[in-house]
Amino acid sequence: MTRQTNQNAPRDQKLANALKESKAPAISRAAAILRLLGKSDTPLGLQTIARSLNLVPSTCLYVLRALVDEEFVHFDPDTKRYSLEAGVLTLARHWLRRNQFTDLSQPVLNSISQEFDVTVLGVNIVGLEHIIIVAISQAGNNFQISAQVGSRFPALISATGRCIVAFGDYPEDELQEKFNSLRWDEPPTFDEWKAQIENARSDGFAIDDGNYIAGVTVVAAPVWKSRDKLSHALVAIGISSTLKRNGLPLLQQTLLKSAQTLSKQLSGDLLKD
Repeated sequence: MTRQTNQNAPRDQKLANALKESKAPAISRAAAILRLLGKSDTPLGLQTIARSLNLVPSTCLYVLRALVDEEFVHFDPDTKRYSLEAGVLTLARHWLRRNQFTDLSQPVLNSISQEFDVTVLGVNIVGLEHIIIVAISQAGNNFQISAQVGSRFPALISATGRCIVAFGDYPEDELQEKFNSLRWDEPPTFDEWKAQIENARSDGFAIDDGNYIAGVTVVAAPVWKSRDKLSHALVAIGISSTLKRNGLPLLQQTLLKSAQTLSKQLSGDLLKD
């Protein structure tokens, strides 16, 4: 989604600061380097990596060499720059193979995307920290979003965030703090946001009508793997004017029913009424 680049700056700084407090600094540094390289469109040099993560260059070099040895990072001796190596795909492949949601949701995303000409995402929810795209079906029209499998976004942003709060139990002061850090094109007030969350709780799905991205409507429906934890969500994204002409209410109900079906499949029908 187009807010990814803008949201990354404060998150990178927060991650860099967290490295100093980590109880496992070597692991935290390796993870930070992998994330940084994964977000970069071009290979990065040692000084750039160290500066971005507030690492001592010699320490950064030590971690990079270990990652190269493990085939997670590639080093180009000609340019002296680093990039992700194919070894990370092995880890991703193992995770995807074990993730039932990805296999079950992809045909659903394709069907909804084709029927309503919207981009549809399947996202994995990691508490209040972030969401990760694990499946995607892009719209066939000219509207495309800059997101792909593996992209991470703040958990509380847009319609998905309203779902997470509506079907979770979180202290209001924590929600207020995280809400204040979000970036929107047309930001709602905190009270407006809470009212929208109440609507999501009663409707069973959430909607963002141009708050996150002006002129774009986002609909999200929760997917449950167990009774006590919201694990995933289905998210549909399209041009607001087009969706209203083509039947937004039908899209909302289709997304909700699809999410309910996936929940029953993932939970072994434990959530069945």
